[in-house]
This record gives sequence, structure tokens and C-alpha cells, in this order.
Amino acid sequence: MQIPVHTFGFGTDHDSASMHSISETSGGTFSFIETESIIQDAFAQCIGGLLSVVIQDMQVIVTCASSGVQLSAIQAGSYVGNILDDGQKGLVKIGDLYAEEERDFLVHVKLPAFKKPADSTSVNEMKMLNVICSYRDPVSQETIQTRVVELSLQRPEYVSSNEQVICLEVDRQRNRLCTAETIAEARALADRGDLTGAQLVLGIRRRALQASPAAQAGDQLCSSLEAELKQIQDRMASRQLYETSGRAYALSGLSSHSWQRATTRGDSSDSVSLVYGSYQTPTMVDMLMRSQSICPVPQDVISRSLLPSRSFPVPEARPSHQVSDPAMPLPPPAWREPSQRTSELHANTR
Repeated sequence: MQIPVHTFGFGTDHDSASMHSISETSGGTFSFIETESIIQDAFAQCIGGLLSVVIQDMQVIVTCASSGVQLSAIQAGSYVGNILDDGQKGLVKIGDLYAEEERDFLVHVKLPAFKKPADSTSVNEMKMLNVICSYRDPVSQETIQTRVVELSLQRPEYVSSNEQVICLEVDRQRNRLCTAETIAEARALADRGDLTGAQLVLGIRRRALQASPAAQAGDQLCSSLEAELKQIQDRMASRQLYETSGRAYALSGLSSHSWQRATTRGDSSDSVSLVYGSYQTPTMVDMLMRSQSICPVPQDVISRSLLPSRSFPVPEARPSHQVSDPAMPLPPPAWREPSQRTSELHANTR
């Protein structure tokens, strides 16, 4: 039985890499709390989700419905996705779902060559995939299986240029997954000391997002993703800035996109908070509003930064340098000996 562990990094001196690793391994999320004013909201949002679990041990099974159809890949973020039976079956293990949560995955499919139907008057429609879902009811503990949903595709002999339309929803999800991959790549480069390379890949992805069909159509998610990449770029302007907030900010965003679940990061005062609103559920929002109405945040702590603890020293600023060997190991984190930090771990993680 796997129990999700949700971690919270406070201020500028916590070990964000270890906290993200703990949450990622267990199926939880990592939130970065930069200022005192968002501590309450961070916990209210997380608790609102945990109190609204309506599905457990959920998994989605995709099978090919016609000869020649083959699954080539399933992009599922941090969820376990497997291709089985030589591409004839796909399985995604989702686990728990909160009330009104949704999950989006990209399934890559190979189709056989077009064959003209013998009857020229018939519509050449191909049965492509069958999708079924199973889960456990948290109250009755009964395992429930949904009905089979069939996906068919019309394959006309000729397609005009006006009919060649890109699905904007597919493009949105592709942008989300590509953004998560870029954040992970930039973080790896920055950890190796190559801040210039990290900013370069972030800039390339920003331009690709701006040029995507979904962004050109005015999609709000794409605008928020682009603003998020800009924010991460700014926090990689120097080694000291990256060590104190850039790494934690990037890892919190990566956690949110990979699990498609809301996290708290930074001071939540910028436009990037819109992207995390897309993962918020009504129960999370309700818990946030109840928390704020019962215990409003005092005005004197709205922008007050958290004081450093004594668990981890604030890393000294180091000049950014180019690393030509991608195999070079990452620099060791600035933590104390295990015997010294064990007694202080609880204070640091709150």
C-alpha cells in the first residue's frame, strides 16, 4: 500500500530536492512556501483535496480495436504508464482522485495504411481504441469497472486543407507536458552549474509556446505556462538566486504539472498562480475560502519573508559556469551530517 506524502518547503534554506524526491516517490506533491502569508492557504488547499477523495486505485486500460493499430507511447507525466502485448494494450495507474478532478494523457497511435472501401458509398470509419477504467470505492471498498468506451476515426480518401484542423485540446496538453519536460531539463542544467544553458532551453520553450496553435487561439493555460517559464528564467539569473528560490520554485511547478494537481509556490502573487488554478478543485477552493474567512491573514505578514532556520546553511553565491560534459555529477547538496540533521528535520519540514 502506497501512502502519498505531501511535502512543504519553507523559506530559502530547505532541501527542496530531497523534499521533491520524497513526494514524487510516494505519489504526493511538493509546495514551495516563500512568504509567511501563504502558509495557511497552502495547507488549506492540500487538506481540501485530501478530504475529498472519491476514487482509489484507479487505472485506465487502452486496447487496440482493429488489426494494424498499435500503441507507440503514453505520455502520463509522473503516473505509471506501460505498453503491453507488443503495442496492443496500454495501462495507466492513476491511484486516488479528488472530487471533480480530471486527468489528461496523450496516447500515441500508429495506424495502418489507408484502404479504399469496396463500396464507394460507405463511410470508411475505423474502430481505433477501446478504453475502460476500474477503481475502488473508498466507502464500500467495492471494485467498480466502467463500461467500455469505443474510439472510432473516419478515414476519408481525400482531405481538403480546410478539413486539416489541429485539435486545440491536444495541443494544450502537449504544451503542458513539454513545459514540464523543459523545467526538468533546465533544473538539471542549473544543478550542474550551467545557468546559461538552463535559461536558453527555457527561452526556446517559451517561444515555441507562443507560436503554438492553442496560444494563437488565446488559450489561457498557454499564457500562464509561458509566464511560469519566464518566472523560472528570472530565478536562474544568478547562482545565489537559484539556490535560495529558483530550484524550489521549479520543482514545485514540476510536481504540479506531472501529477496534474494544485501546489503552492513562491508568494502566489504573480500571474503564474493562474496555471495552478487550472488544477484546483471546487473542494480546494471552498476550503481556502473557509480558512480565509475564519482566520484572515494579518496585513503585516502579507509580504513578510520566512526567517531562515538552522537546519541548512544558506548556500554561498558561486559564479555560473558552462559545463561541457553532461555526464559530470551534480554538486553535493549543502547539508550536514545525518547525525546532525536528524534532530532538526522536524523543525525544518514543519
